[in-house]
Amino acid sequence: MHNLRLKKAILEVVDNQIAANAPPATKQTLDRLLSQGLSEVEAKELIGAVVVSEAFKVLQAQEPYDEKRFVEALNKLPEIPD
Repeated sequence: MHNLRLKKAILEVVDNQIAANAPPATKQTLDRLLSQGLSEVEAKELIGAVVVSEAFKVLQAQEPYDEKRFVEALNKLPEIPD
């Protein structure tokens, strides 16, 4: 059950970023993934994986949050072929 709570918390972070448009790249990535045919849930889960990756880097390496690195990771999310 802990994994479900963690997943919910991560998706809440994604939803908050989209609602606040901060950073704008989160909403842009969501729109891009949706236009490629992913469901909203699938797209948000991919974005959530980037959130987790950035959080891991911040916590493990004790680095500050790096928005540029975060946006670059969002931009690397896979293109879905037609």
